Amino acid sequence: MEAYRIILSHMATERTTRLRELNNEYVFVVDKRAGKHQIRQAVVDAFKVKVDSVRTMIIPGKTRRMGRFEGKTPSWKKAIVRLKKGEVITIFENV
Repeated sequence: MEAYRIILSHMATERTTRLRELNNEYVFVVDKRAGKHQIRQAVVDAFKVKVDSVRTMIIPGKTRRMGRFEGKTPSWKKAIVRLKKGEVITIFENV
C-alpha cells in the first residue's frame, strides 16, 4: 500500500499537541488493515523522518440515535508514532 492510502489524517487535539511537545509523538488516523511496520514505512516515506516506535489501537464504533432510529458509527484505527530525538514533522508544528 502507498503512504497516502495508509495515513488517512492527522489528529490535532489538546492531548495530541501535548504528546507532540513532550514526547515527540504524532497521532494519525490510519487504515484498519495496516500493520505497525507498514505504518512506520508510510511515515518515513511521506515525511522523510526516522521513526523510533509505533503504537496502534482500534477505536470501536459508538451507537448513535436519531429519534427512534439507532445506528452505529464505524470503528477506526489510531497510530501513535514516536520519532527519534531531533526529528520533527514541520507540517504539524503550527497546527
